[in-house]
Amino acid sequence: MNHNDLINFLLAIGTMLLAGRIFGEFFRKLKMPLVVGELIAGILLGPSLLGKYYPILTDSVFTTKGNVGLVLNGVSTISVIMLLFVAGMEVELSIIRQQGKTAFKTSLIGLLIPMILGFFAGKHFYHLLGETNTENNLVFSLFIGTAMAISALPVIARTLMDLDLFKTKIGMIIIAAAMFDDLIGWIMFSVILGMMNTGGNPYSFVYTLGFTLLYTIIMLTLGRFVINKSLPWAQRNLSWPGGVLAVSLGLAFLGAAFTEKIGIHAIFGAFIVGIAFGDSIHLNQKIRDIIHQFVTNIFAPLFFVSVGFKINFIENFDIQIVLVVLGLAVFCKLIGAGLGALWGGLSVRESLAVGFGMNARGAMEIVLGLLALQAHLISPQLFVGLVVMAVVTSIMAGPMLQYLITGEMKVGAKLREIIKPTETKIQE
Repeated sequence: MNHNDLINFLLAIGTMLLAGRIFGEFFRKLKMPLVVGELIAGILLGPSLLGKYYPILTDSVFTTKGNVGLVLNGVSTISVIMLLFVAGMEVELSIIRQQGKTAFKTSLIGLLIPMILGFFAGKHFYHLLGETNTENNLVFSLFIGTAMAISALPVIARTLMDLDLFKTKIGMIIIAAAMFDDLIGWIMFSVILGMMNTGGNPYSFVYTLGFTLLYTIIMLTLGRFVINKSLPWAQRNLSWPGGVLAVSLGLAFLGAAFTEKIGIHAIFGAFIVGIAFGDSIHLNQKIRDIIHQFVTNIFAPLFFVSVGFKINFIENFDIQIVLVVLGLAVFCKLIGAGLGALWGGLSVRESLAVGFGMNARGAMEIVLGLLALQAHLISPQLFVGLVVMAVVTSIMAGPMLQYLITGEMKVGAKLREIIKPTETKIQE
């Protein structure tokens, strides 16, 4: 980068962090996920609004072209790798094992039905999803099935904690089922991207699937064992917390490099390393929180704000595609997870609560959609539909869970309470 490029890059990073935090905090006070505000910040700074009225500013600072665009894209890639590493750390294999048959049935049916219905919709009703190219219909259909099946574990966990449901029976079932679904879902998506890179050759598909499963098995057995045994040494002999932080992120990037090399997307390597690293009994809560705070407050906002730079959300907003994607996603997950929970012995009301809890797609759906967009698998209109679906399902999860379990529904804080907080009384 030359002198001007460096200035523009620093302006972009600083503005993205500040705008993402300001809008994120505003929407957090509205009882919405931070990611909603970060996305809105990116849409306002990108071609959808600022680029429309001040294109010179957007083209020079918040750009996807030239040297600045190349570096910003690199920062975005690093951010999403670290985000998936942290998401992997949220997966606790012990919880999946402890919840027994109910969680297994919930996750199994909650995964299979959305995948089957999503695949069927992509195969036979692709025109309703804005797809016109039928040459890659198999890969496209597999992607739609995966997009309908995946959940957003961080959003689900945060929602359950906010409602004091995390340690309840229903909360543990939702968490265990979501962990399993995300694990299988990301394996599927990695295979889909591998199929695209090899042109859909069946031998290449077997190659990609084989390496994906082999890497997963090795990392979750031998890799997890080595990490678990070496972590106490690292925590004793390396500076705290910087040493363990460097080791954890270093392993994440090495895992990402390996999977990228064998034709699987880099994010999957980081995700599996996150599971292996986070499952160690020697990883104390303080360092876990430090890694989580470091990634979610610095790199996650940079990624989600940058999403708004990729396309014009206003021009590519198609109400038909948005409604079809949203309706299909909610229907698939409610039917799948709900029937699974019902089969596992829960009541109808509890099963619906599980369905709405697992329906939250959040950040993971946006990551999934953006990678598919960059791979030219989906259209910009479908990407916008996936983003809207991710936001809406994340927002509706909390109120619906609260209503189905407690009989009350609180949609969010009043705008008046945010702009002018209630004054505390001086006298008791």
